[in-house]
Amino acid sequence: MNAEITGIVLMFLGTILLAVPLGKYIGKVYAGERTWTDRFFNPFDKMIFRLSGINPDKNMNWKQNLAALLTINLAWFFFSMLVLMNMSRLPLNPDANPSMSADLAFNTTVSFVSNTNLQHYSGETGVSYLGQMVLMLFQFISAGAGMAACAIVFFAMREKATPHNSNFYNYFVKSCTRVLLPLSLILAVILLFNGTPMTFKGKSEYVSLQGDTVQVARGPSAAMIAIKQLGTNGGGFFGANSAHPLENPNYITNMAENMSIFLIPVAMLFALGYIIRRKRFAWMVFGVMTIGFLLLLLPAVYYEMKGNPALQQLGIAQPHGSMEGKEIRFGSAASAFWAITTTCTSNGSVNAMHDSLTPLSGMFAMLGMMINAFYGGVGVGFLNFYVFMIIAVFISGLMVGRTPEFLGRKIEAREMKIAAIIALLHPLLILTGTALSSYFYVHHPGAAAGWLNNTGSHGFSEMLYEYTSSAANNGSGFEGLGDNTQFWNISCGIVMLLSRFMPIIGPVAIAGILAAKKYTPESAGTLRTDTGTFGIMVFAVIFIVAALSFFPALALGPIAEFFGMK
Repeated sequence: MNAEITGIVLMFLGTILLAVPLGKYIGKVYAGERTWTDRFFNPFDKMIFRLSGINPDKNMNWKQNLAALLTINLAWFFFSMLVLMNMSRLPLNPDANPSMSADLAFNTTVSFVSNTNLQHYSGETGVSYLGQMVLMLFQFISAGAGMAACAIVFFAMREKATPHNSNFYNYFVKSCTRVLLPLSLILAVILLFNGTPMTFKGKSEYVSLQGDTVQVARGPSAAMIAIKQLGTNGGGFFGANSAHPLENPNYITNMAENMSIFLIPVAMLFALGYIIRRKRFAWMVFGVMTIGFLLLLLPAVYYEMKGNPALQQLGIAQPHGSMEGKEIRFGSAASAFWAITTTCTSNGSVNAMHDSLTPLSGMFAMLGMMINAFYGGVGVGFLNFYVFMIIAVFISGLMVGRTPEFLGRKIEAREMKIAAIIALLHPLLILTGTALSSYFYVHHPGAAAGWLNNTGSHGFSEMLYEYTSSAANNGSGFEGLGDNTQFWNISCGIVMLLSRFMPIIGPVAIAGILAAKKYTPESAGTLRTDTGTFGIMVFAVIFIVAALSFFPALALGPIAEFFGMK
């Protein structure tokens, strides 16, 4: 047990130690300062801009930046639909995997374009190698787009910011070439040397110890697994995701992949401090996120290491904790750590079955996605936190009877309305989707046949988790849910679309509006936003607006299941 805890501590501290210098590097990349990667990637970047006819030095306002982001994603959407619905007729399909139906292709395309990677198919049997490579491309694109949107907000927060002080294309390309690509190459090499395949050959055949002939799927998986973790994508090359021995062969790869999940989200916070020249503010944001993360992590690890109470009542010893749905090579503690990091960061990859988590551990995983602001996805995690900061500043101003100001610019009704809409959209989509699915399951059992392998409170949790994962652009699931149906494919696709782009549009719009306002230097009466007091205020807003919105639903699901096991 002590070794398991040591492994968790090393992964967490190691990630922080790597994130600090990486954050400074990312800040320099976005600021256009000289870095060691320039001589390798400057020619590559120039070629991309020359072929696309894009001027990376053109100053764009927030509306032009958003138009660029949405246009790029729309183009890739149609390309993906074309490939996924015609895989059986296209090359690089040695295992003869079939084409997708229109509703499944819609769900999969939206899922990967939106950085969700919710998979209603099994990777090794549901997608050709060409399809896997297209989806891998989207894992770079969606992550780069999120980081670029975050960079736009960073530069709008600077003291001397103007309405035209950023360029989405510049940040997008640099995010992909200067950050995601080199890190992915490093992680892919680590995976390769530990046994993860990287080949275009079809299934391999071998005879097991029992004498059975077994077909083992393989493919160009090492490259996809690297970007799936670093870009907080999470989409698995194989159906079992990172619980599959070829995706995650041993504890070394488990540590490398787990650290990669929240490396860039944390590094983006330190990039923020470098760009706006407010390191103390960045550490305040990091502190609030870390406290929230640990409040979800520690009880989850405790309950998984403690074991399943239902088995305890039967007198069954659990010396290694609750091991149902977990891999022996990782153990209960490392599996719980992965479960919380992957749900707090909107990554969604799994190294254990979340459906088998003890009830309260499953609840803490869901809370990470419901709050969706403790580290979060690459870039968009801070954008969600940014909305909560705007609300906290506004409430604080009302409490002391002063005009709310955030980093020297006044927050007025327009910005507050946008922030409130974005903050409330998340619970609205999750709870509405869960309510509709519950209604159809109860009142139209014929149409909902095969949805749930579990009834009662756990079955409700499975539906709640699916919409929570879709709305948080996470992609993990309680896999007792039969989700490859028209209802789930289309409804989850709509939720993923709205939940991806509205929380980007809102913060970028707020930042752009504030950048156009007159900057007022801080004075003795200005609310300081880099203090522990303000951090507590932001945490309170997150708790009230996000966490409490979901308490009734959680009471019907994991909390009811927990007390039902007593």
